[in-house]
Amino acid sequence: MTRLYRDFDLRNTTIEQVLICDNYALYLLRYNEIMIEVEKALEIIQENTNFIGKKKRVMANEALRHVLSEDVFSKVDMPPFRQSAMDGYAVNVKANDYRVIGEVKAGDEATIEIKEGEAVRIFTGAAVPDTANAVVIQERVTRKGNVISLEDVPKLESNIRPKGEQIRKGEIALESGMKLNAAAIGYLNMLGVVEVSLVTKPVVKIITTGNELIKPGTELTSGKIYESNSAMLQSALNEIGEFDVELLKVEDDYSRTREMIEKALNNSDMLLVSGGISVGDYDFVGKALRDLGVKELFYKVNQKPGKPLFYGKKDEVSVFALPGNPASALTCFYVYVHKALQGQLGNNFKELKRVKLKSASHFLKRGTRAQFLKASVVGDSVMILEGQSSAMLKTYALANALVYVPSDLDKIEVDQEVEVILLPL
Repeated sequence: MTRLYRDFDLRNTTIEQVLICDNYALYLLRYNEIMIEVEKALEIIQENTNFIGKKKRVMANEALRHVLSEDVFSKVDMPPFRQSAMDGYAVNVKANDYRVIGEVKAGDEATIEIKEGEAVRIFTGAAVPDTANAVVIQERVTRKGNVISLEDVPKLESNIRPKGEQIRKGEIALESGMKLNAAAIGYLNMLGVVEVSLVTKPVVKIITTGNELIKPGTELTSGKIYESNSAMLQSALNEIGEFDVELLKVEDDYSRTREMIEKALNNSDMLLVSGGISVGDYDFVGKALRDLGVKELFYKVNQKPGKPLFYGKKDEVSVFALPGNPASALTCFYVYVHKALQGQLGNNFKELKRVKLKSASHFLKRGTRAQFLKASVVGDSVMILEGQSSAMLKTYALANALVYVPSDLDKIEVDQEVEVILLPL
């Protein structure tokens, strides 16, 4: 029955239309249990997320983990000259024996002219003279005094890196939207690039709600638990890139919740609210968001964990209200928030990598909701882990993947091919 009304759209449905449905549909309407599918939620996020478009120029050496806002073009050929790939001898392949007439070290100008029967000692990275057409590695050479003999005739241009082999002057070295890693920083320096244009750090504010939550390090009294979601979500942000993050905490009180959200919406690119989005007596986040004019784009997804997920916009600020249960919040972050942040960064809505692997586990799904199961990838197979509760982070800490079970799939058999989302390491 749930499947029949899954795509029921309350925003475009009149009460008269609802009344022609059975009592179960009325129950769904009353308790707002109409849920959208995972794929539709992802589509809505992509349609409503824009590149934030803020740029700044910084020194290339300070750009690690930042995202390029413009293409970087090479100003040089790399290598800028014919370069020796090995230690050995540069020769003009026309003879068997050669007389060594000089030496070219890395950094020297290659001004020596090599005539027939001549060679120069050369080292890795050094410029190859124009009159040489091969470099013979020293292990394939016998030298007596200033005369070398080759074990075999080398192929033309062997062990020579041609000019511009890696990149030509004027070509795109790195594309806009790329997050810079250590190799990219080295590459930019190799090309002599001093400054790059970056997307400015998006401002992300994280509000955690809940009277029961206290700061780790304080005494744990009866009825209290240590608050973990803010540190977890901030760490998940750091896995993506550089963000300007502010952590906020509010009690389960409507007025304070509304005030905190209103302040957080100012000067933000994204707001994440943890907890308070369900339908309990002390869940005030949904009402506060509505009263503050945050446009609801969807609320509740046909998934487990993380059903009570809210996504909306206030002007250009993206707002996600995540479930309070830690595993639910982290799953929603990896599947949905990650995608939205990549869109804001101009990174083409890059999602976590998905692969097809064989399941090493049998799994029987209860209900009709899609599921994201914490799992471990080993080799070319994936094992579904024990402890799938939305409150359990221990299993998540041991997992390196999520197995996605669509809403229309009832079970997984051993050796069945499944869709796997690879988690950041």
